[in-house]
Amino acid sequence: MSNDRGPLGLAARIEQATEGTNRLDTDIQGLSLHRWHHPTDPTSYMLAPSICLIGQGRKQVVVGEDTFFYDASQFLITSIDLPVVSRILEASEDQPYLGLTMEIDFRALSQLILENPAHIARQPFDKSLGIAVNTIDAPLMDAFNRLLDLVGEPEDSAALGPLIQREILYRLLKGEQGPRLRNMAASGQNGYRVSKTIEWLKEHYKESMKVDEMASRAGLSVSAFHHHFRAMTAMTPLQYQKRMRLSEARRLMLTEHLDASRAAFQVGYESPSQFSREYSRMFGAPPMQDIRKLVQQPA
Repeated sequence: MSNDRGPLGLAARIEQATEGTNRLDTDIQGLSLHRWHHPTDPTSYMLAPSICLIGQGRKQVVVGEDTFFYDASQFLITSIDLPVVSRILEASEDQPYLGLTMEIDFRALSQLILENPAHIARQPFDKSLGIAVNTIDAPLMDAFNRLLDLVGEPEDSAALGPLIQREILYRLLKGEQGPRLRNMAASGQNGYRVSKTIEWLKEHYKESMKVDEMASRAGLSVSAFHHHFRAMTAMTPLQYQKRMRLSEARRLMLTEHLDASRAAFQVGYESPSQFSREYSRMFGAPPMQDIRKLVQQPA
């Protein structure tokens, strides 16, 4: 194992841990590792609040009309569940794409804010979109390398993993993205109100949705709710619900082997033909054709 604490060390650790697989869900809460030997087609999915790092390669992520690129010198952060379209741009057999995703624990984040009010960045927050790319500094990179040292060591990871993840969140809060995270974690902030409404929507996305009821749930006027929701997600509440339904239907067809009609009804569609049209627009192919392509995708 390399002792390097920079991107090369991160790449070496991910490569060792992911031998023989494209994805490893580690025994560390919320941490997954990724390895691809070729560039990928654009893929749509829901990305939970996370910090994403690359040890080797380059990636593109699209949210609404905004496009983000990042590589081993940067990290991508999402502070809210977002429907994204991503693709790996640089990967090969000799130099595979090697990356990680760590989901953000907002309970731990809120606790850090309460315990360290004098040390957490409190500058005004003027960028509402719930995603950003930032240059990664040496202390944050070092913390992630130490976290990866625990992969495959269940006893050590159980005791030390939460401590290092807490350190990572603390460093994020102290950095440029601190205001973005505080906006999502602190009650009373508009970001927090919208994020709690999205949590509710995740549990009720199959149901017919009335925007005025969601606005009331968030404690905002309908116009203010629309404004803040769109600013954070780059889409309207109805567009967001549609993407959530389609992403879940895709998962059901891929992992639970449901046919298109059953998946459509399962996620709240009443018309299979409407489901097929909207699915094709989002994923670029009719449902079963898209699933066959995913199943046949080379490792």
